[in-house]
Amino acid sequence: MELTLNAERPRAASGPLRRLSSLLYSRPALYLTLLLVPPLLWFGAIYLGSLLSLLWQGFYTFDDFTMAVTPDLTLANFAALFQAANFDIILRTLGMAIAVSIASAALAFPIAYYMARYTTGKTKAFFYIAVMMPMWASYIVKAYAWTLLLAKGGVVMWFVQALHLEPLLELLLGVPGVGGSTLSTSHFGRFLVFVYIWLPFMILPIQASLERLPPSLLQASADLGAHPRQTFMQVVLPLSIPGIAAGSIFTFSLTLGDFIVPQLVGPPGYFIGSMVYAQQGAIGNMPMAAAFTLVPIVLIAIYLSIVKRLGAFDAL
Repeated sequence: MELTLNAERPRAASGPLRRLSSLLYSRPALYLTLLLVPPLLWFGAIYLGSLLSLLWQGFYTFDDFTMAVTPDLTLANFAALFQAANFDIILRTLGMAIAVSIASAALAFPIAYYMARYTTGKTKAFFYIAVMMPMWASYIVKAYAWTLLLAKGGVVMWFVQALHLEPLLELLLGVPGVGGSTLSTSHFGRFLVFVYIWLPFMILPIQASLERLPPSLLQASADLGAHPRQTFMQVVLPLSIPGIAAGSIFTFSLTLGDFIVPQLVGPPGYFIGSMVYAQQGAIGNMPMAAAFTLVPIVLIAIYLSIVKRLGAFDAL
């Protein structure tokens, strides 16, 4: 007896959604474009649009008598950036950003190296939490806490006085009367706060770059008779430079635009961020604030072009 199976073939789903999915499947470039268009439009309209609008206001005119902004185009605001007082602000901010980046790299490297080479499991998790925990606290709270630590009678000054380091600190910093409250109103105190706040942003990229360091390279260096110091200087340190450069992007750019720490810690004196805040908020001189906004954009663009050659983007 011959059995005949009359199984119906499933009918292919049809409709606009089916045709659209088939089209996107056959054209992955179109699919990727449709995915990227909404966020790119948002980024272009909200971020770039507002930034370009702000920079365009740098060409406006501010009347010192009426305190009013008029749309009369001028280059006077950008020319004013090269005046002695304003140029000193730019140099002060740039010097602090470079110093903070160098100090953060020097402090972060031993911690990152130990995390990458000598910790596993729970120990590594503990170090990750310890590094990232300060990032969970409020930025302003940490800045205010440091004003208390550096003030007269604070913890830092207590250690300085207990170890009798006042003469040495005065000699190194050129700050008379460190035993008083001058440490909290010095550039060095401001420098300490910047390094503390941005240090985690330097540790993690360096640790990630050291994690990718092949152990076979270290073994090959030892097999070739290199001492540990030679291995570190000629193998480990050169291969960790991309991570250091990647971390410096954060420390440099964040210090460059900060306006809270310069107001709370250190001697009176504007930084770029605080100058933008003062011109826009206290004075209402939006054209001059917009002109100052261009400075960190240019400096960061130059800095990114430098660290790109060091492989910083590959380590992010």
